[in-house]
Amino acid sequence: MYRQTIHHFAYRFKDLKTLLAKATPLRSGDVLAGVAAETAEERVAAQMALAEVPLKTFLTEAVVPYETDEVTRLIIDSHNAAAFAPISHLTVGGFRDYLLSHSCITESLTSLAPGLTPEMAAAVSKIMRVQDLVTVAAKCEVVTKFRNTIGLKGRLSTRLQPNHPTDDYRGIAASIVDGLLYGSGDAVIGINPATDNVPTVIRLLEMVDSIRTRFDIPTQSCVLSHVTTTIQAIERGAPVDLVFQSVGGTEQTNASFGINLALLKEGREAALSLQRGTVGQNVMYFETGQGSSLSGDVF
Repeated sequence: MYRQTIHHFAYRFKDLKTLLAKATPLRSGDVLAGVAAETAEERVAAQMALAEVPLKTFLTEAVVPYETDEVTRLIIDSHNAAAFAPISHLTVGGFRDYLLSHSCITESLTSLAPGLTPEMAAAVSKIMRVQDLVTVAAKCEVVTKFRNTIGLKGRLSTRLQPNHPTDDYRGIAASIVDGLLYGSGDAVIGINPATDNVPTVIRLLEMVDSIRTRFDIPTQSCVLSHVTTTIQAIERGAPVDLVFQSVGGTEQTNASFGINLALLKEGREAALSLQRGTVGQNVMYFETGQGSSLSGDVF
């Protein structure tokens, strides 16, 4: 039980999951899910109570049960206690103060990252202003490499998305050339296929790869098909750079996408076996599918 008193009224939150939900800034999805704070005052009370929660609590009180969720097991089992040690004594509020301090720099966050859990990051974000989030984000640096390097300071990379409602190859090719002329596509040339079937995906992969190789473009391509489709394409010799998949934060949400951790690992190993990267081998391309947690009633 977590509690906070405001104007002689005691707000009570039955568990950490409820506290996190009530402390979240107002969002329509949370209202639809029935987990949002009922009033602005209750939201503030939850944020104040959350600020006093020790970070260690997130290692002992799982929001999604360890026994029934493979994502939680992955997070807890891979947690780096040594990396967490420098901030293990802090509360969520104390962690916010540390992140905003001058002593917390990019190198600090890089070494700290293996010791954080997603719930810790989510908790501290709920008690931060937009200005706070921007300040801390400016200290973060995540660099990935495949045929080029993404995430360097002072650089902005973009995805070129040459979709076509009928997967017409000429239309997609024209869109790719048009986007490249605007300087877009250094992050990835990523096509959302209208139909997720293996032959179509292979043809799209071959087409975009032929453009890339013809003009010697230092970028990576991806057809955003289901991971099982991509694995089949790899088995048939398709030129796959990145493996795409929408993912969620729980085992149930991922199951609604038809995936699990073992399948994602299989997709990664299949892409790595091709050894197509020239400066690195970051082969996975994830997008968050948290909206499906609500629509599929699996949150």
